[in-house]
Amino acid sequence: MNLWSNFWDVVWWFIWIFAFVAYLFVLISIFSDLFRDHKLSGWWKAVWVLFLIFVPFLTALIYLIARGRGMQERGLAEMKRQQEAQQAYIQSVAGSGASPADEIAKASELLKAGTISQAEYDQLKARALS
Repeated sequence: MNLWSNFWDVVWWFIWIFAFVAYLFVLISIFSDLFRDHKLSGWWKAVWVLFLIFVPFLTALIYLIARGRGMQERGLAEMKRQQEAQQAYIQSVAGSGASPADEIAKASELLKAGTISQAEYDQLKARALS
């Protein structure tokens, strides 16, 4: 009898830990959404934070119901912004993506125009072929 009592105590302990961790994730997402929202004034943010501290479960539920759709839209906009920034960074690091022949042709045009010297042309050509 005592063994089964201990088993169910452990099961309930895991359920409570799971619920607590899920609640922490909800709070973190609410706080990040609050500070990501530029349309909401600082005073309203402070009110939401105070209510989240003193009446946490009810406030979190009300926040998710009242501002859930906007929360999703702000999250998607932030994800899109980060993705575009990542793409821009990758393109800046990877270069123009032109083929070596294109790069050599551009360098040749610069050499003919007198913009670069023969040594610079040779350096660009070597880099394009490497």
